Amino acid sequence: MAKRHYIPVTADVPGVSDSARAFLRKAVRAALAAEGVDFPCEIDVSVTDDNRIHAINKEMRNVDAPTDVLSFPALELTPGVLPDPAGDADPGSGLVPLGDMVISLERAKAQAKEYGHSERRELAYLAVHSTLHLLGYDHLDEGPQKAQMRAREEAVMAELGLTR
Repeated sequence: MAKRHYIPVTADVPGVSDSARAFLRKAVRAALAAEGVDFPCEIDVSVTDDNRIHAINKEMRNVDAPTDVLSFPALELTPGVLPDPAGDADPGSGLVPLGDMVISLERAKAQAKEYGHSERRELAYLAVHSTLHLLGYDHLDEGPQKAQMRAREEAVMAELGLTR
């Protein structure tokens, strides 16, 4: 049997049930599958509040504000070009480390209310969005990069049955 992806989900805030953790892992796996990641990899997911994500954002990106999700890629990838499992896998675990994501549960709840959809959909969107960042996608421009990332996000969300 092939190794599976390793996606630990930790939380330092209340309200993150085992089913919520499982759902976040499902969203990450859906994004990985949609991008053709068929080799075992690792993505660490942390769920926190606005204060903690603000501190991380300030420390790591020099941005003095909270945000909804932060992505910290372990590899420098190009969208659509996957890492080489033979060369990029950790020799000890056999997993390709893709990176870390930090989600603000507080921000996710506020955005769900603002956008008029469920917290579940917002959490899935943030997990998918971050996974795509870890795979090299970006949206720094308002043109082709952003359009490419949005199209991939919508495709994965459709696979999860969570369209707008």
